[in-house]
Amino acid sequence: MKSLGIPRPMSLKRPDGWTVGVALIALVMLLPLAIILASLLTNSSDAWGHLAATVLPEYLRNSLMLMVGVGAGVLAIGISTAWLVSACQFWGRHWFEWLLLLPLAAPAYILAYVYTDTLEYFGPVQTALRGLFGWQRATDYWFPNIRSVGGAILLFSLTLYPYVYLLARVAFLEQSTATLEASRSLGCGPWRSFRSVALPLARPAIAAGTALALMETLNDFGTVAYFSVGTFTTGIYRTWFGMGDRPAAVQLSAVLLLFIFALVVLEQRSRRQARYYQGMGRSVSQSRYRLTGLRAIGAWLACAVPVLLGLLIPTGLLLAMTIRNAGATLNGDFVVLGLNSLVLAVLAALLAVVLALVMAYGLRLNGTPFLKLAVQGANLGYAVPGAVIAVGTLIPLAGFDNAIDSWMRQTFGVSTGLLLSGTIIALLFAYLVRFLAVSFGAVEAGLGKIKPSLDDAARSLGQSPSQTLLQVHRPLLGSSLLTAIMLVFVDVMKELPATLIIRPFNFDTLAVRVYQYAADERLIEASAPALAIILVGLLPVLWLSKQIASEGK
Repeated sequence: MKSLGIPRPMSLKRPDGWTVGVALIALVMLLPLAIILASLLTNSSDAWGHLAATVLPEYLRNSLMLMVGVGAGVLAIGISTAWLVSACQFWGRHWFEWLLLLPLAAPAYILAYVYTDTLEYFGPVQTALRGLFGWQRATDYWFPNIRSVGGAILLFSLTLYPYVYLLARVAFLEQSTATLEASRSLGCGPWRSFRSVALPLARPAIAAGTALALMETLNDFGTVAYFSVGTFTTGIYRTWFGMGDRPAAVQLSAVLLLFIFALVVLEQRSRRQARYYQGMGRSVSQSRYRLTGLRAIGAWLACAVPVLLGLLIPTGLLLAMTIRNAGATLNGDFVVLGLNSLVLAVLAALLAVVLALVMAYGLRLNGTPFLKLAVQGANLGYAVPGAVIAVGTLIPLAGFDNAIDSWMRQTFGVSTGLLLSGTIIALLFAYLVRFLAVSFGAVEAGLGKIKPSLDDAARSLGQSPSQTLLQVHRPLLGSSLLTAIMLVFVDVMKELPATLIIRPFNFDTLAVRVYQYAADERLIEASAPALAIILVGLLPVLWLSKQIASEGK
């Protein structure tokens, strides 16, 4: 029967499986954050008023001091070293290109333990000074207190400046030589060219690196807890476990979450308002300023000091301590801790890569505004402190466990207890919420390099989207998937606050045991686990250093 030419009514297109999968992943990943934010609308606990009147101002003050101090520190170290190795020529520059990234492998809380043991009153430094100058008492001289807000700022700056250094150096390398040569022709010297031309062009990258460093500062728990600096992360832990007041801990988490969101918005607005364009040309590295004499020595010291203080000296001290006390450190307990950390890191890395692959490929197939928004929401976890994610994870899982237990009691008279709370499943879920963005970034970058024509060719041969992903994209994504696995693996190995709060009973990792030993002033026992964390963290940093150092040659 022929058609009469009457148009058929439009039917709503059913979402495909990839779109549904991406939406579900985003919904689950956003659940802990949504629960934390919803707590702002609920009635506060009896302890909340007491916290707001007593310790909350201290948390706000210390957090702001840390952000201002660390921001200034990472900017000073990161920008200066990035400019020196990118635009100047001096002895050792080639080595510093990748050495300056290495302190990123050392968590700040490990540096806090090492430097406290080294610089305290009975440590080797002050003991040597007293023996050298004949001082008898602490009142005979003044020595800076490492366990303070200033000490925390110094250690955060030494371990987090690579975020600024990395992005600033890439920005400097991408700048056209013609731009700087034009400034020279107008009478600008090296310093003025840097200040007036190169620095404004690199501002968006520098802002992004600084924001990452500040987020990591707010996320830290081990350093501020060991230094007795009251911040939101230490307050959340004390309120939850010390006072047993979950609602107050949740509301502290919500306040910290607002801090993070404000930081993200400010960083994005800064980059959006600073749009600079430059012509294509030779890299700035092809026209370096040659430094000699005192200037070369100053440049060498400016690059060497952060590497020495941020990695080489503390790693050397830990290595010496581990070797001298091998019997007390490299024992069966160390092996068990290593296996626990290894299992968690491998499982979390594999799951994160699978979810990231589903999200990235679903977005490639159907890049609707809704799906893009969902993916952005799922990737918010990396900006959120681990303590906040831990609280947001335990609440829904505890509610689920209680509901199942209540139903089983009423129906069968059997108690199921805790099925998810306090298990490895809960810990893995928190890791996924926290580090999914890391794996997604690597996978999305890999997919972006694959031409869409390959998808069209595969579909024309009768391949489904799933078959195209497995048979065409997966072999081409080998290096990207490996990178994603490696990055998540290392992040999980170093993660402390979420692990400390959620971990199963009598299940410790290297990071947790280092924190426990350090809290008990047993740094000798903590040396081997701390050294293992640093050595594992060096793997992706060395790989990244090799990639960056190959640029600009």
